[in-house]
Amino acid sequence: MEQMEGKSYRVLLEGGEGEIVEKKSRFIANIRRCENEAEAVSFIEEMKKKYWDARHNCSAMVIGAGGELTRCSDDGEPSGTAGRPMLEVLLGEGIRNICVVVTRYFGGTLLGTGGLVRAYTQAVQAALQNCTVGRMRLGRELEIQTDYNGVGKIQYILDKYEIQPLDTLYTDTVTFELQLPAEDVVMLQRVITEATSGRAHIHVKDEVYFVDKEKSRG
Repeated sequence: MEQMEGKSYRVLLEGGEGEIVEKKSRFIANIRRCENEAEAVSFIEEMKKKYWDARHNCSAMVIGAGGELTRCSDDGEPSGTAGRPMLEVLLGEGIRNICVVVTRYFGGTLLGTGGLVRAYTQAVQAALQNCTVGRMRLGRELEIQTDYNGVGKIQYILDKYEIQPLDTLYTDTVTFELQLPAEDVVMLQRVITEATSGRAHIHVKDEVYFVDKEKSRG
């Protein structure tokens, strides 16, 4: 199905929070969907106010369909031990329009460079486990029009391929409105045409981007 490389990308649908403890230091990661840099900056400031008594509020963001904008901050931690490892997790996951803030409450024991990198990395990974991620895909809008005799066959096909209609209009005929990945359009046209002996009319409309929700990793 991955025939749309460069035309699909992962996006954050719902943010989440995760926490780890390393040698009595607490690392609290908060992740939020941000459509632009201004939203990400506002989120970072919000977290700094919420955790005003913490020693560090480190951050990383990836903005844009192609990840055109990336920013990260160590917020007082040794250079390269917090923001960059956090950003590397986001880039490795390929998720766009996402910002993460990891708050550290110091536990009294120094972790060293390697320990900090691991802790900030693991905190982001813990928060991602509690997020909802989808894939933004290029697709097409379709209208399928049929008489009432063809409704059952078309509903069976849509259920089989796990396609949920956006709307179903009942008049003297029945019209199903769909969004479908671009590479699946020809297949669906063929299957429906065969099942209805050509009596269903399929109208392929505009290109659209839509989100496929990914299954939880939990």
